[in-house]
Amino acid sequence: MDKPVTTPVTPATPARITVSDTPQLRPTRPSDMLEPVRVSRGSAAGTWTEYLVLFLRIMAAVSMIKGIYHWSQVLGIGARHDEGFETHTIAWQTATVFFAVLDLVAAVGLWLAAAWGAVVWLTSVISMAAVELFFPAVYGGSVFIVLIEAMLLGTYLYLAIAAARERP
Repeated sequence: MDKPVTTPVTPATPARITVSDTPQLRPTRPSDMLEPVRVSRGSAAGTWTEYLVLFLRIMAAVSMIKGIYHWSQVLGIGARHDEGFETHTIAWQTATVFFAVLDLVAAVGLWLAAAWGAVVWLTSVISMAAVELFFPAVYGGSVFIVLIEAMLLGTYLYLAIAAARERP
């Protein structure tokens, strides 16, 4: 029988440690090796991984707000009768529905600090920058939005690389 052995929780070991005789499953597919970012309880304060997780959580909140904003546009919340969803161009409607779905999915993945969440968020960031830059008729072509998206992308890449370097 597998009987877990636990150590008492002390200030030096705040997390519970469990040892088992059960063999660990080995990954069989490349996708099995993708694991979410984890912060250990015993790590020193201010590690790059903690900063990365904090950034991902902040971006999850921002993505949630963006997704809710886009859904409010789709549903016509706060819009006058002559400014509803159906009065906009097909390109605007398509982009708005695309970002309404993508931003909410990204928010969930980012909050979980899962690898797929970062991929969906990166897709959203790059897509928004591309729409603003290459299709200015859709949302107005704001260079400010493109710069903000590029800054967020650069921040993520910097934190992800720094967090990867700190792990052995």
